[in-house]
Amino acid sequence: MRASRGVAGWLIGAALLAAPLSAQSDPPRSDLAAIDYAAERAAIAHYQDADQRLQDVGWQLVRGNAGFCPRVVPAIGLQLQDMASYGAPAIARTAIGLTGDFAVQTAARGSPAAQAGAFARNREITRLEKLDPNQWPEGKAMDWQRLVWAHDHIDAMLTEHGGIAIGFADGSEARVQPVEVCATRFELMGEGKTAVADGARVVIGIDFPAFVYEEAVFAGVVAHELAHNVLGHDAWLDRNGRSRRHVRRIEREADRLIPWLLANAGYDPAAAVTFMTRWGSQHAAGFLMVRKHDGWDERAAFIAAELPIIAEAMAREGRADWASHFRREIDPSGGLAAKPGK
Repeated sequence: MRASRGVAGWLIGAALLAAPLSAQSDPPRSDLAAIDYAAERAAIAHYQDADQRLQDVGWQLVRGNAGFCPRVVPAIGLQLQDMASYGAPAIARTAIGLTGDFAVQTAARGSPAAQAGAFARNREITRLEKLDPNQWPEGKAMDWQRLVWAHDHIDAMLTEHGGIAIGFADGSEARVQPVEVCATRFELMGEGKTAVADGARVVIGIDFPAFVYEEAVFAGVVAHELAHNVLGHDAWLDRNGRSRRHVRRIEREADRLIPWLLANAGYDPAAAVTFMTRWGSQHAAGFLMVRKHDGWDERAAFIAAELPIIAEAMAREGRADWASHFRREIDPSGGLAAKPGK
């Protein structure tokens, strides 16, 4: 699904909010002792478990397909958390045992951050190269801006210096070098049942039903959203208009790319058919089944038609090279202004 312009700003904020705490804002200091911190830790852990699953799958997809994406970036697979992004920062800080505001959220499985062995969940962070993000001005509760700055700063260090040194509250540090991945971030919303992509991010609500599916099948929905980004759909719709016909074409194209992305990530590409069949039969009137899409059975058939093509490519080349062999539904250069003199 595409992120509409009207909700784009909301998605940035909502996607970076952590688990909802029982208190909507910090209570008076005299009331802090009455907080059920075990329940707060459990709520935070529930959110982090879902985020870990999303980051693990997302990393597999962007790393495995880096050789075919039109734009790649250096990455280490690290997600941070900022207590300012919680509804009650003081409660969250106490619940997970921090003195400052920044800590590890997730290290994606198989990523350089995970392989470094230094980025345990909730480990407190005091330095990103030479900057301490805790010193940045803190906004009101549920403010997401500092967390965006922190991730942007990490990306800048990886691009400019080929690595980053991250310091911890105990005085130690870990230096991590990146690898190339497809240029997409994955973000979890603290509520909601939708999944969207906006060209740079894939954003999925924590209540999205596919979170309960086995990993390869859950990867199908993440791959669908990633497909929108790597195929440039958002920019193409901006140039050519968001008519029902255009949206149906890009949705069909994203569906058909799912098994290619899964194959390169080490998943069974047939899991894409399982995802569409299971999802469509259970949620035919829901998120992916609006009239701008084909019917779920048609969509499953379009996906299934890609499987023998992928199998042949894998047998011949050892990879599912969709950059060379995938048939586009749209002209990706459509709507681009001609160069002077052409």
